[in-house]
Amino acid sequence: MGGVPWQFKKFADASSKVWFTQGWRDKVAAGFTNSASMNGDKQVTLQYLITFALQHSMVWVGTGLMPSNSKAANRNDVNYVASFAGAMAQSPSDSSPDEGPLPGDLETARLFGRRVADYVGKTRA
Repeated sequence: MGGVPWQFKKFADASSKVWFTQGWRDKVAAGFTNSASMNGDKQVTLQYLITFALQHSMVWVGTGLMPSNSKAANRNDVNYVASFAGAMAQSPSDSSPDEGPLPGDLETARLFGRRVADYVGKTRA
């Protein structure tokens, strides 16, 4: 509904002691979101996650993926939803977990996860 689930908000609200001591400073953060609608206010959700991470002095990693925005693009292309801030996916409200997200969104998530893992590997070296 245009934001993070209440469970994450509860977690975020309980993180004030960690925030005060900057216990997650320089930790790597990244985010993703999925909704039934193509827009679904996904950017609002990612902005919340970004703000939360930056308040904790974390390092945010974006997708690093160019959008599929040419005339030849189709719904199963990588980063069709066109997000730089984090992975975005769309699954119809009446679909089962086996039916959505679509293959292009799943590949976007896989590539995004690889980018985050690669970044963590570089920062540990």
